[in-house]
Amino acid sequence: MSEELPPYEAGKEEALDEVRATDADAWATAAAEDLAAEKARRRTQYGPPPGSAAEELRKLVDTVTDKLAGLQSPLLGQVAGPAAQQVVKQVVQQAKAAVEPVIERNPDVFDHLAAAGNELLAAYRSAVQAQEQRWTARDSELKNLRDPGDDSGPGERIDLD
Repeated sequence: MSEELPPYEAGKEEALDEVRATDADAWATAAAEDLAAEKARRRTQYGPPPGSAAEELRKLVDTVTDKLAGLQSPLLGQVAGPAAQQVVKQVVQQAKAAVEPVIERNPDVFDHLAAAGNELLAAYRSAVQAQEQRWTARDSELKNLRDPGDDSGPGERIDLD
């Protein structure tokens, strides 16, 4: 009879494993719900997050295309206006046709270029801050060399009356 029924401890372990599995699932579900709620809150507060650099480039090209298509040229007059608009549309379409395949084949390149640009900007900021610190240190040293009562600068005041 003992061979037919599992021991009491084995059943207890299986039940405990099942509780742990449901607890882990509940924890993962709660974490996913919290993350989704936080993303929704940020979207309402800050708007949609920016896409990849390739998507942003596409948006830029589309925006420039729309602006150029709607641009009226007062310099060319009424006669040349439609012809000029047609030329602008053709140039924009050619540029878009040249850019689009590059974006499609190499979307990661634009992300890398954006990251490199951010790093260059950070390096530039660091260099400018270091130079500003040197300037302010030199200015404070020059102020310390002057007489404490002389606020008029290094020159002599001349009375013209």
